Amino acid sequence: MQVRVLGCSGAIAKDCRTTSFLVDTDLLVDAGTGVGDLTLDEMARIDDVVLTHCHLDHIAALPLMLDAVGGRRTRPLRVHALRATIEALRAHVFNNVIWPDFESIPSPEAPFVSFHDIAVGQTLQLGSAAPKRIEVLPAVHTVPACGFAVSRAEGGANWVFSGDTERNAPFWDRVNALDVAMLVIETAFSNREQALADRSLHLSPKVLADELAHITPGKQYPIYITHTKPAETEEIMGQIDALAAQRDIRWLKADGVLTF
Repeated sequence: MQVRVLGCSGAIAKDCRTTSFLVDTDLLVDAGTGVGDLTLDEMARIDDVVLTHCHLDHIAALPLMLDAVGGRRTRPLRVHALRATIEALRAHVFNNVIWPDFESIPSPEAPFVSFHDIAVGQTLQLGSAAPKRIEVLPAVHTVPACGFAVSRAEGGANWVFSGDTERNAPFWDRVNALDVAMLVIETAFSNREQALADRSLHLSPKVLADELAHITPGKQYPIYITHTKPAETEEIMGQIDALAAQRDIRWLKADGVLTF
């Protein structure tokens, strides 16, 4: 299985794209600005999108991608998300004011997109060329949110993505029961901005270190840090290195490919 990092930044700047991952060629995990680096053919090959939550940095490219390749597809793009996320997309994006309602374009019988509810704890089977198992994991954020564990449909190790989250004991309870190949976890703010991290329900290096202590002793796997603010990345990673030196922790970079 291959995970292509299209975007992993907490904001935009030169060479910084917001959250989006392409799993193999047909599954998109979040739809931040990094999707814009795909070719039209690559976008058209995507059959399913799973969204962690409705914040703009995670959904910004979805309406634009539908506009770009909706007419090239033979069936709707399937978007899987929590009910609250779907309701937000319908009310605030695909509302014929901010963007066309692609659930009814070109016709309600053959739309460019279809929305499908998911719930924490649910397991999905998605993908035709390379079937995948996606488990919906809990997250703690300012809006309803989730994370994902993705593996081959027949089983095996999981690529785990926390989504945007703060302290989250149930997440670790479930992750510790999984075969984890690698973990991608957010750390949006430095310790200097702990008050802002608390208010926005994001992790800081100090809180990340506390959270990583929940990992079952003896379990080791690479941990990739995502969602850092571009102006603070060096500060955040320096603080993480000081607090969690005993673990294999790496800064996630756009254009990278994670294979397992």
